[in-house]
Amino acid sequence: METIHPQARVKLSNIVWLIVMAVLGAMALNALITNDAFHWDVVGRYLFDWRILRGIVYTLVLTVLAMVIGIILALTMAVLRESTNAVLRAAARFYIWFFRGTPIYTQLMFWGLLPSLYQKLSLGIPFGPEFFTFQTDRVITPFIAAIIGLGLNEGAYLAEIIRSGLGAIDPGQREAAVALGMRSGTIMRRIILPQAMRIIIPPTGNETISMLKTTSLVLAVPFTLDLTFAAQDLGSKTYLTLPLPRGRGDLVPGYYFAAHDGAAPY
Repeated sequence: METIHPQARVKLSNIVWLIVMAVLGAMALNALITNDAFHWDVVGRYLFDWRILRGIVYTLVLTVLAMVIGIILALTMAVLRESTNAVLRAAARFYIWFFRGTPIYTQLMFWGLLPSLYQKLSLGIPFGPEFFTFQTDRVITPFIAAIIGLGLNEGAYLAEIIRSGLGAIDPGQREAAVALGMRSGTIMRRIILPQAMRIIIPPTGNETISMLKTTSLVLAVPFTLDLTFAAQDLGSKTYLTLPLPRGRGDLVPGYYFAAHDGAAPY
């Protein structure tokens, strides 16, 4: 008996839309390449400038450290939100409400102003003796302030993502573990979290990409070694606007600046 092999039919609409998209893409590419206002020669000249490369390194370091802090805080707050202790639940709810409800730019400004608001920080017994005191500006440097500001803000957003992942697990699994005599911490660590990670990891990746872009706001601290400030500083002598790659080669919306050959060396 002869076997019939069905053949997929190519829809005419798919071909039409493919041609339309190809034409539009070619037009956009041509508009970018042939426009002298972009100064692509300047882009190529300063693409691997040491100040740009240093800015990329600092941007990536800020992203990684802020995400590490954010994940730790988010996991802690998500667990506290599910706690049976009303005080801990209220504290976690307040943290999430506050840092999600205030602009990240304002938060970064506050951490940058912290050494001016509190010249000294001390550790000791509340309303009692102080064990040691240190200058705030020696500990909370602009780099540290940027990491703290980004990490605290990210923790509030990730906490809701993690909490939704934990809530997606069937409650019957927790009940079965309790019936076996397992402790709450063991249940969370060995049963709930491993399954919830399948739900938590994808949006966490999206948050990491968003954090890479958010690092451009650390100028509010001010932290002046990231990629945004480095590119703006290079272009402050010519006011030439052009797109520069950010992070892993993605083009960030907006324009960055680069200097021309006549710029004075640092």
